[in-house]
Amino acid sequence: MNAEEPKKQAPEPSGIDLARVALRAAKEQARARGDAAQQKKQARRGGLRSGARADGRDPMALGSAINRLISERGWEAPAAVGGVMGRWPEIVGENLAKHCVPQKYDEDERVLVVQCDSTAWATQLRHLAPALVARLNEDLGQGSVRMIKVLNPGGPPRRYGPLRAPGSTGPGDTYG
Repeated sequence: MNAEEPKKQAPEPSGIDLARVALRAAKEQARARGDAAQQKKQARRGGLRSGARADGRDPMALGSAINRLISERGWEAPAAVGGVMGRWPEIVGENLAKHCVPQKYDEDERVLVVQCDSTAWATQLRHLAPALVARLNEDLGQGSVRMIKVLNPGGPPRRYGPLRAPGSTGPGDTYG
């Protein structure tokens, strides 16, 4: 390039290109005006409302609505225990979680009921129960779980028929 040669400049937009540039600028200006107007409107009204005054029907975020429902109904402890039941393998370990499954939480008695698939695992869980109660109370708050009730496995369905010995309780004799 020679210093005396004029530099090539980008051509001025014309025709359809000029219209596109103008349309884009107009959209940006309208969006800016709309955002500002929406913010002013919400500030005047104090946010989104269902009517002239704020009440329980006003829109709110889903998380806020769920938290409000939980606190209004007094479901804090059951919701926390439900979260623990979802994290059961993390709390007790994968191996124990495969054989022992939480069934329910009695809120009044503060008892967590756990069903095991064999008497050996039920015995193991009974030995670990005090440590698990302490671990659960760390997560849920002191006194949330008073004890763990361990259920033995249910036996296979009882079959009534000609080979049943009179007076026997069947295969359920060995459990418990």
